[in-house]
Amino acid sequence: MSAARWRKAMSTGSVAFAPEPSARALPALAPATPRAAFLHAIKPRHVLVLALLLIFPFVATPFFTFQIGAQSLALGLVALSLTFLGGYGGMVSLAQMTVAGIAGYAVAILGTSASTEISLAWPWWLVVPFALAIATACALAIGWLSVRTEGIYTIMITLAIGVAFYYLVLQNYSLFNGFQGFQKVYPPIVAGVDWRAPLPFYFLALSCALAGYFFIKYLLRAPFGIALQGIRDNARRMNSLGFNVTAHRVVAYGVAGVLAAVGGVLLVWYNGLITPGSVGTSWLINILVIAVLGGMKHPIGPFIGAVVFVLLQNFAIDLIDRERFNLVIGGVFLAIVLFSPDGLLGLWARLRARLQAGRAVAATARPSSRT
Repeated sequence: MSAARWRKAMSTGSVAFAPEPSARALPALAPATPRAAFLHAIKPRHVLVLALLLIFPFVATPFFTFQIGAQSLALGLVALSLTFLGGYGGMVSLAQMTVAGIAGYAVAILGTSASTEISLAWPWWLVVPFALAIATACALAIGWLSVRTEGIYTIMITLAIGVAFYYLVLQNYSLFNGFQGFQKVYPPIVAGVDWRAPLPFYFLALSCALAGYFFIKYLLRAPFGIALQGIRDNARRMNSLGFNVTAHRVVAYGVAGVLAAVGGVLLVWYNGLITPGSVGTSWLINILVIAVLGGMKHPIGPFIGAVVFVLLQNFAIDLIDRERFNLVIGGVFLAIVLFSPDGLLGLWARLRARLQAGRAVAATARPSSRT
């Protein structure tokens, strides 16, 4: 079934008996292909934001380029995987940082690190695909275990998996090097470029973030994405229409796993290390906080939430003690949930709607210029 027919069928409330649109009716429908719908969705503001992102590292200091910009992009990519699952699939997973950690540990074990007795020192072009494949396979396994549950049970299962992985890497020394983890896990030098330098690493993170963002935007307009959103809204109805609900959900976990794995590789290269603390319970919750802060109804939300989170993480200590950082994050999170359940994007949409309503009222109240 085409994406255009599916949209029309969902709007009419019937799929099995929805007639094929005639050739004369096609121009009135939305773009018939995901690519056309994706291109149609690109607005001038998207081009402006892209231009600002490209200019940013040339006008900002190396600290803001690397510590703020690159870290926000990497964390936003991991949070995007949660937004895709929760916002568009109706499955809130607390194991996305676990998937990212699996990719990070795979890079450290298969590549080079200070623990030469454990790391295998494979070349980077072989390490990265293997790390992404291992993490994606683990994400599919997590999805296979958790998709048959809903709501709080899904959250608890994924949280249990995350905690189990944390204690596994903490207590295993032969493979994960225990609580010390792996140090000096640096990105490779390719074509004479040190990719851990602020400017190259920023553009590496930006390229991965843009690829993930546009891929999700495209996928949401594809038949799979539309079916996944239908499953989120009414899984029983979608099952009666012939869709394999379990398969769609498991594949969604795999897609989210790829995004989280790429973010995990970027994070281990950004930090230059990975330890059990990188996949601890606090970081499992932080990814959820980032996604909710930005808003889970649009793929740009996780990146906005990541910027806010990283800024608070770096500058909140100027106002309060470092140990009170979680209190600040908790306060901001509570305020967002209470006043704007849709996150910062929802708050901005409400303000824009009020401004438009005010302009409309002012326009109607303005006296006519006719005499």
